[in-house]
Amino acid sequence: MARHLQDTIYKYVTMCLSGVALALIFIIIGVLIDSSYPALVVYGSKFFTSITWNAELTGSICYTSGIAHMCGATFGVLVYLTGTLLSSGIALLIGAPAAVGLAIVLAEIAPRRLASPISFVMELMAGIPSVIYGFWGILVLVPYLKSTLEVGLSHSLSSVPIFSGAVFSAGLLASGLILALMITPIIASISRDAMRQTPEGLKEAGRALGLTDWEITYKVVLPYARTSIIGSIALGLGRALGETMAVALVCGGASNFLPKTFFYPINTMAAFIVFQLDAAFTDPSGMSISVLAEMALLLMAITMIVNVVARLLVRRGFVSRPENLIQV
Repeated sequence: MARHLQDTIYKYVTMCLSGVALALIFIIIGVLIDSSYPALVVYGSKFFTSITWNAELTGSICYTSGIAHMCGATFGVLVYLTGTLLSSGIALLIGAPAAVGLAIVLAEIAPRRLASPISFVMELMAGIPSVIYGFWGILVLVPYLKSTLEVGLSHSLSSVPIFSGAVFSAGLLASGLILALMITPIIASISRDAMRQTPEGLKEAGRALGLTDWEITYKVVLPYARTSIIGSIALGLGRALGETMAVALVCGGASNFLPKTFFYPINTMAAFIVFQLDAAFTDPSGMSISVLAEMALLLMAITMIVNVVARLLVRRGFVSRPENLIQV
């Protein structure tokens, strides 16, 4: 009887905790939708297609469809959406291959006495506060990029449009590199643990068929761990999309223009919200808070889409079945 009572309590407590987590997500979404509704009505699709952001915090208040906003104010998220996608894309292009390669080394190649300290340092890096990465970026990475690397790229790759022209800022490249550094430990740690779960019997079967160590890794280990690897990459991309302080310190704070090369400053949605939040509360019409809420809602939607796409890739047969892994 007591055991049955414990099971019942365990069941309903865990259900309540799960329900609370789900309810919090819907509450957050609901608050963002409610807060951003005035901006959706007043600015509509122009919010997503315009590059001009002018809050016009002083002046007279106008009304559109009964909603107050500052006369002459205009808000466009395109600059910050572009900066978010570009910096996260650079981070993923650099960080994901590096992380998977590091995971392969730790799980399949490096001896235990070497893999353990490297794994410890990698997990320590994942826990470092983002502001420390940003501070390091200001002191070390940005000066190096502006004085050495970007100048060299500009001279040697001037025929490539994204590397041509004068070096204005390290913003785009610095943001991408900082984010790559931050997501690499996350992806590598999860991928390493997944690779270590590969049954030894599958590896031995591969060796019996004459597969080399590389072929075992490529044809057995990676397909077996592919689900977790995809999940870790989606998690890393979500971290990159929503990163705030590290990017805010190195991005250059661009506004009202789009980057034309790697040598331009940028701004991301998360960083811009931090930059503008104090000033937004001084808007007598309240519209500045509404447009920031709409930007936050857009960022949340992008993050959710990334995770949904990752799950669809897994469910649609992108992951091989363990019994069908070895193909010579």
